[in-house]
Amino acid sequence: MLKKIVPIFLIIIAILLYLLFSIRYVIDNQKINYVLDKFVLTLEAQIKNEKMDALKMAISLSKNSALVDALENDDEDLGYKVLSDITNEIKEETNINIRVQILTNDYHIFARSWDDVYTGMPLEDYRSDLEYFEFNKTPRSSIETGRLLSIKTTVPVFKNNKLLGFIEIISFFDAITDFFKNMGIDFYVLMDDKYYNIAVFMQENETINKYIIANRNYNYNNIELLRSINFKNLKADRMLQVDDDYIFYENMFNGSGESIGMFAFVLTQKYLNYFIEDQDEASFLISLVKSSLYDAAKDTSYDNKSKDFLNLKSLLELKEEVPKEQREEYVHKAYQKLEEYSKEELIQLMLEQKIVKKVDGKIK
Repeated sequence: MLKKIVPIFLIIIAILLYLLFSIRYVIDNQKINYVLDKFVLTLEAQIKNEKMDALKMAISLSKNSALVDALENDDEDLGYKVLSDITNEIKEETNINIRVQILTNDYHIFARSWDDVYTGMPLEDYRSDLEYFEFNKTPRSSIETGRLLSIKTTVPVFKNNKLLGFIEIISFFDAITDFFKNMGIDFYVLMDDKYYNIAVFMQENETINKYIIANRNYNYNNIELLRSINFKNLKADRMLQVDDDYIFYENMFNGSGESIGMFAFVLTQKYLNYFIEDQDEASFLISLVKSSLYDAAKDTSYDNKSKDFLNLKSLLELKEEVPKEQREEYVHKAYQKLEEYSKEELIQLMLEQKIVKKVDGKIK
C-alpha cells in the first residue's frame, strides 16, 4: 500500500511545485513588464517636455523682428550675430545651451547659433523630414535622422503670408540620459545603421550590432554587454536578462512613423528590485520626482559655476533628495563647502536649522 501511495504523493508534490513556480514566473514577468511600461511612459514624457520647451522657444524666435528682417534681407552675418547673442544670453542666465539654426525657404543653412561655418549649405539631401513643409505650414517636432540624430523642432517664419524660412531648435538626448542615470538606469539611443551615409557626423560613433549609438553621455561599461545579446530576441521579448543585468527595449520612430532605431534601458537586479518594490503609482511617481529635483538642484548648484552651491543651507536641504548612487559625490561636495565656514558660523547655522528627531521606543 505504501509503495502505491509514495509515487502518487511525489507526483502531487511535483505538480504543486510546478504550478507554484509557474505562477511565480508569471507574477515576476508581470512586475518586470510593469517596470518597462513605466520606463517607456517616462521616456515619452521626457521627450514630450523637450519638444514643448523647444517649440515655445522656436515660436518666440520666429517672431523676433531682427531675425525676420535679417532673413528677409538675406543678411547672413546679421542673422548669425543676433542669433548667437540671444543664445549666449540664455546660456549666461540659465546655464542652458540651446542650439538654434535658421534655414532659408529652400532648406539651406542661413545661420546657426554655434558657428558660421556651414552658411549656405543645402540640407535637403540629409533631411527628408523637411518635405513635410511642402504641404504644411504648421510647426513640426520629432526625432529625425540627419547628419546627427536629434529631436528637431522646426517652425516656419512668415512675413505678409510669404514663407521666408524656418527657425529650428536641435536637441540631443543628454538631459534624458542624465535623468535616467540619476535613477540608476543606463539609457542608450541606438540608430539603425542604414542611415550611416546620411549621418556623416556620427560615422565615428560606437556601434552595437547594426546600430549606431546616438546619445553622447551613455555609460560605456555596458557596451560589451549589449554587443553580446541577440537583438532579435530582445525585440521579440522586449526584455532580456544576462546574469544580474536586465536590458529593456522600445522602438524609436521618426515623425513619419517609420522605425529608425531603438531605445535600450540597462539596469541591474538591485535597481530592478527597487522599482518592483515601488510598484504602486505614487511610489513610482515619487522616484521620478526625486530624480527631477536632483537634476534641478544639480543644474543650479553643481553646474552653475557663477553661483557655486548657492549657499550652505540649500546644500544641506538637498541631502534628502540625493539618490544613493550620487551620495558619495554629494558628501564630497558638502565637506568641501563646510570647510569654507568657521566654527562659529557652523554653530549659528545649526541653531537656525529646524532639527526634528524621531524617537522610537515603548512606554513602560
